[in-house]
Amino acid sequence: MNVACPTLVPDLARRSLGPELMDDAALDAGRHTRALDALRTVNLMSGTAGRVWREVLRLRPSVGRPLRVLDVACGGGDVVVALARRATRAGMPLEVHGCDRSETALAYARERAERRGVEARFFELDVLEAATPSGYDLACSSLFLHHLTEPQAIALLAAMAGAADRVFVQDLRRTRLGWALAVGALHALTRSDVARADGPRSVVAAFTTEEAAALAREAGLAGAHVRRCWPQRWALSWRRA
Repeated sequence: MNVACPTLVPDLARRSLGPELMDDAALDAGRHTRALDALRTVNLMSGTAGRVWREVLRLRPSVGRPLRVLDVACGGGDVVVALARRATRAGMPLEVHGCDRSETALAYARERAERRGVEARFFELDVLEAATPSGYDLACSSLFLHHLTEPQAIALLAAMAGAADRVFVQDLRRTRLGWALAVGALHALTRSDVARADGPRSVVAAFTTEEAAALAREAGLAGAHVRRCWPQRWALSWRRA
């Protein structure tokens, strides 16, 4: 299946949430896997795991147990695997888990973890339908919030804050440059029709930095800090008082 490259920049004054191919439960597993490959490349080039790792380093080690991290809507698990590998190299006791509703994504994540020789647990969970497990030091999520309505995003942030002492969320910024990067980079980096189609759609559905801060306030994350980061993304960090 070929997807034409969009040529006209859409109106980005307001977010427009629409269906993405990767959200389709009936998506062919092969196309889904190729899209996960593309997303792994994008995350690597964007420094996604590195920003989460810096949040891990800010945690205070607990006496008698390893630090515990949950990656919400982990997709192909590339962030989870990267964190586990960094912790091993640093000699840091770290228990890292990833949850997602997609069986295809979880199978991909488990295979990647096994191939890399890292200890990581992946489990199926639709965070919009079921309670997020608690007892974590850090709950993180990357490139997921833009898939949600505003009420869903607020509920997710509140659930993450209830599950962990720290929350760290990264996502796209809704900007003209961000849209152009999504179009150009994905056509240069991958042949996945799913990634090429979903990338620009994701930017149109993304929240601005100011909107992300407003979501955090509505979710009760007092003192949450939202900053811009490369490339055309924002990062939200919060810690329990």
